Amino acid sequence: MIELKLRLQEGNTERTVTVNQDVFTIGRLPECDLCLPFGGVSRCHARLLKIAAGMWTIEDMGSKNGTQLNDRLVTSPRQVHNGDIIWLGDVSVLVLLEEPVETVMSKQVDITEQRTIFHNVKRLQEQWIQADSHNGDISNKDKSIARLKDLVDIAKNLSGAASIEEIFSQVQQVVFRYLSSIDRLALLIDVSGSGKLEILNSATRSTCEHEYLPHDGSWISRSICQKVFAEKIAVQTADAQRDERFAGEQSILVKGIRSAMAVPLWDENKVVGVLYADAHLSSYHWAKEGEEELSFFSALANLVASSVQRWLLAEKLKTEEVIRHRLERYHSPAVVQQLIAVGALPDGRLAPRESEISILFADIVGFTAMSERFTAREIAELLNKLFEEMLKEVFAYGGTLDKYIGDCIMAFFGAPEPQSDHADRAVCTAMNMLTRLEHLNTNNFWLEPLQLRIAINSGKAVVGDVGSSQRVDYTALGATINLAARMEAVCPPGECIVSEVTYRMLSQPSCFYEMGDYRFKGINRLVKVYQTKLHE
Repeated sequence: MIELKLRLQEGNTERTVTVNQDVFTIGRLPECDLCLPFGGVSRCHARLLKIAAGMWTIEDMGSKNGTQLNDRLVTSPRQVHNGDIIWLGDVSVLVLLEEPVETVMSKQVDITEQRTIFHNVKRLQEQWIQADSHNGDISNKDKSIARLKDLVDIAKNLSGAASIEEIFSQVQQVVFRYLSSIDRLALLIDVSGSGKLEILNSATRSTCEHEYLPHDGSWISRSICQKVFAEKIAVQTADAQRDERFAGEQSILVKGIRSAMAVPLWDENKVVGVLYADAHLSSYHWAKEGEEELSFFSALANLVASSVQRWLLAEKLKTEEVIRHRLERYHSPAVVQQLIAVGALPDGRLAPRESEISILFADIVGFTAMSERFTAREIAELLNKLFEEMLKEVFAYGGTLDKYIGDCIMAFFGAPEPQSDHADRAVCTAMNMLTRLEHLNTNNFWLEPLQLRIAINSGKAVVGDVGSSQRVDYTALGATINLAARMEAVCPPGECIVSEVTYRMLSQPSCFYEMGDYRFKGINRLVKVYQTKLHE
């Protein structure tokens, strides 16, 4: 008896669900038979109905983003077949119709009927080298040696390819030289590691200018590629137009695809993509000689997989380096490494989100008057040297530099990674900044002694990358920040003050005393301020 199963990718793992009832619902609600709590999936998105023994249909339940079977939108109940892909929003589900082993074997033997071959990848890779000679003048051993030499040459060329364009160029030359029966070739890669294939390169044998392959890959059979990728098998069909497995494929029907061949890019550890080829005309010789061509295609894909993995690793390292250089302007090296390690920056940006933080403002006392007495070059030298010293204290306590505003340092604690003790971290940083500056003054750090004013406030703020497509800044926004900036004006020289909110969050508030209630511009309430006891 045929059994219906659904296979879906969840992160780096696969899950297979057996449909063991006549009505099977799929949606975001926990009550659904298959719960998919993902964006784009409606509460009750679609359902599968058993219409006869071994036959099911898919029906959309009025979902917001619609249901697709392969490349076609489901507007009325449609029958599903083995290897079909059901799309619910951005989530794909592979349909598996399993039969008893003896039934499956009988269908694979009858190639003349379906002309579709499914093969184990590893066996195919070994089979091409251990060739059966069809030429009486050449022994099997000689042919195997010749093919092995070819693979060695191909491997050498691929190992020298640094970019994905160079890799595909090598593959294109080899494929069109060895396989005269195919017209078009494509390289699909799971770039993000999410299980979604992206077409990175494609080519056609024809040199005519009008032979154009759309960059979106609409000419490629998504069902074939997804099956190959998900099941780690090689697929070859000699007449896709007549094969019932691909009867619903819009790309096959509209684009007139007859023959198709696809193999996974797999090095026995991970599938990173698919190598796909097709032809407009039926290649009936594939039914007889196709296994040999498919085994070569698979052996080639094995070499390509290693090159693609090297390229993916190189691209990842480049991206991480760019992200690292940008983030090191704001965060300590430890925080930068943590953000990269947990994958919090898929596109190099930190999305704005509400966080509980403590914000610190520190500026130089009498800076305006100093700017009149010293040259611009001397002032720039002062700020560079002072900011370098003060930022060491910020990073030592896991703080984040927001920005420099003239002579002012703006830093916060509690984001991007939550810190339950962010108030203590901010105060410890302030105390150490004041102590460090005293030591610098003792050692004649500048032409005259310097003093800082430091104000700290705690509360909710929106923290993240804000800006345009040309430039973004990682910053904190909100009333919590505005109050801290206002408080700085009432701070005595060489001291640190904190708001009542910050004071109540400190593990050791005894190092502060109440300074008084103040009213600040734009804030319609009295704010209680506390001052350090450094100079009592």
